[in-house]
Amino acid sequence: MPELPDIAAYLTALDERIVGHPLLRVRLRSPFVLRTVHPTPASTEGRRVLELRRLGKRIAIGLEGELWLVLHLMIAGRLHWREPDAKIGGRSQLAAFDFNGGTLVLTEAGTANRSSLHVYQGEDALRAADPGGIDPLSNDVSAFRQALCRENRTLKRALTDPRIVSGIGNAYSDEILHRARLSPIALTHGLNDNEWKRLLAATRQTLEVWIDRLQNEARNRFPEKVTAFRPEMAVHGRFGKPCPVCGAPIGRIRYADNETNYCAGCQTGGRMLMDRRLSRLLKTDWPRTLDELETLGRTTTPG
Repeated sequence: MPELPDIAAYLTALDERIVGHPLLRVRLRSPFVLRTVHPTPASTEGRRVLELRRLGKRIAIGLEGELWLVLHLMIAGRLHWREPDAKIGGRSQLAAFDFNGGTLVLTEAGTANRSSLHVYQGEDALRAADPGGIDPLSNDVSAFRQALCRENRTLKRALTDPRIVSGIGNAYSDEILHRARLSPIALTHGLNDNEWKRLLAATRQTLEVWIDRLQNEARNRFPEKVTAFRPEMAVHGRFGKPCPVCGAPIGRIRYADNETNYCAGCQTGGRMLMDRRLSRLLKTDWPRTLDELETLGRTTTPG
């Protein structure tokens, strides 16, 4: 799922392409993508784009007449910049937005139909669409702590809840917690003052580094290949590979379609966290520490 740095990159790329230009036409190929009835997409045609905003992980396009097009890409949705009046076809292409200089195309891999387009009238309607999570880049440690401590939840769940924190998902939460040297299953009510300071600092540093990197790339070319798996990441998507800080193998916790990656050496004091799928197979043989993991590796490696 595109997260805050990815959305920032899209906004950078779109700013020079569509702000100040009229939206000529909206073409919807999938009947499932439009989630509002009034105003209609046709009512936005011919109106000039005045501004762009980020609402959590959503992209809001503001047009004349206080009309807003809000795109939520969810997990598999992506944006592409094509030539003017580009043809759209195939199941993956859901909608197209035509401008004088090119066509913005919304696609989604798979058949889940999770990506969405909403059309809103006025600031009040737009604000109602905001999940309401705190902006981690503009709030102090007290506000950050208060937001995450409304319920006693794991850090992983609290960071990725859009009602609590704005714009953070599975990938960047892994990177944040690794930088903060905190376990993904640590409970929010159990953190001390120093750990809260580390968590907020790690959140800002991680997001700022990736926002800067991806926005710089977007200034040179439209971000066509947005992905949650980047080789420069420390832990996310790197299961089994060495931690760039301590060299310990990156671990994971898998539940349903979600995967959390972490470093036992940096984040859990050497303790391996339970992977539900593998633990069912290994049962009592599940390694509890890095030493046990290394021993298990030696005993299962063919001689």
